[in-house]
Amino acid sequence: MLTLVTYPPAFGQPSGSPFCVKALYLLNLSGLPWQRKDTPDPRNWPKGKLPALWVDGEIIGDSDNIRTWLEEHGARFDEGLSDLDRATSRAFIRMAEEHMYFHIVMDRWGDKAVWPLVRDTYFSAIPALIRNWITRGIRRMLLKGMDTQGLGRLTAGERLDRIEPDLQAITDRLWHGPFLFGPTPTAADASVAAMLGAMAGTPGGTALSRRVREDLILTQYMARVAEALG
Repeated sequence: MLTLVTYPPAFGQPSGSPFCVKALYLLNLSGLPWQRKDTPDPRNWPKGKLPALWVDGEIIGDSDNIRTWLEEHGARFDEGLSDLDRATSRAFIRMAEEHMYFHIVMDRWGDKAVWPLVRDTYFSAIPALIRNWITRGIRRMLLKGMDTQGLGRLTAGERLDRIEPDLQAITDRLWHGPFLFGPTPTAADASVAAMLGAMAGTPGGTALSRRVREDLILTQYMARVAEALG
């Protein structure tokens, strides 16, 4: 039996991490039997992060590595896609995971009004009396990394302008069918819908979360993916 080690549900999503939601979706799409194990602490897992897949004593860390393992064991996530669609799918996945994701990070860690809600969810295992003191340094280090990455230097309005073309690209694809590449979900849907769900679920009513929640095409798409893969 496969065991997916993941962060617990949070903010109305199956997990507080969109990468864990992606892995959950891929496992369901693979058709293989699996079970779930939740933990708030990633330190004992590969590279100190989650998700991780536990298979007969072997641990596969990182959602991309999990996808590769599943495909090596029979999963066909992009069955029927042309070479061009496979290339476009790859680009959509990278857009979601290497750009959209960091907007979620800034919304959750960078917004001073939202951060306390996120802190008390992510770090609930730390006693409340010392939680703020312990997490202050973690937050400072993460935001320094976001400043180096570049998004941390933008205002909230500038970030919203920056991500709008990504959201529009997703909307444009969805005019062609219920999922990004036709009538059935593929690997791209697992990544893109997970990121959109995390955006919409961010607490505190940020401009980005409102933008996604108020978009009928995107919300209906997330609901279809959740019904098919959740």
